Amino acid sequence: MQSLTQEIQSFSRTRLRKQCTRVTSLSGRRIIETWKGSTITVVEDPVPPEKMLGYVPDTSWDLQVGFVKPYLLLGDANRTRFIWVSHILNVAFGVENVFPDLFIYKTVSILDHPDTDLLQYMQDCCDFIQQKGVVLVHCNAGVSRAPAVVIGYLMSCDGQPFEDALSAVKSARPASSPNPGFLEQLRNYKPPTMNGSFFCSGVFCVLKLLSNGAVLFSSNSTSIITQ
Repeated sequence: MQSLTQEIQSFSRTRLRKQCTRVTSLSGRRIIETWKGSTITVVEDPVPPEKMLGYVPDTSWDLQVGFVKPYLLLGDANRTRFIWVSHILNVAFGVENVFPDLFIYKTVSILDHPDTDLLQYMQDCCDFIQQKGVVLVHCNAGVSRAPAVVIGYLMSCDGQPFEDALSAVKSARPASSPNPGFLEQLRNYKPPTMNGSFFCSGVFCVLKLLSNGAVLFSSNSTSIITQ
């Protein structure tokens, strides 16, 4: 009887079963890697263009609208036709702006990954939200990135502590669940200040946004609500 060492030493790679690995890039491109012995073959995996998303799509309807503040709302992205929205903040990665002729867009491409530096984008997002108009913030599913940005906005412009901002967002939209890395960054976030005050005081933001529009965020790509 052969010892285990002898069996390992005498084992041939040609006896291994052929294995296939499908790899999907962020752009949605798919390839198939096939190993046979020590040889690897790489071929394109034909995928219909409409399915080349690079992520798992959420195709379920989300009709919930949550009120964080009189000027800050959360909800689904399917009501732009019925309620006026003027600005859209797109914080998804690789999602195009579908209606450039209808809205003022700003794209801040954020990867939904715990190691992504969320805070480097916060000032840019807050500046856009404070523009005149009704602002919709969306990512892919309205679960991680968009809620994280709104939490950061509440901390920056409303002076809310992390726990209060998180509670406000989750109460308004229970599906909100920023990834662990975003939560840790926001928990340690120290919003920039000017003369001892937040760069946008809560009262100033409320008055400005109540008079000029509302802030929203959503799940897929279009809208909701006005003040």
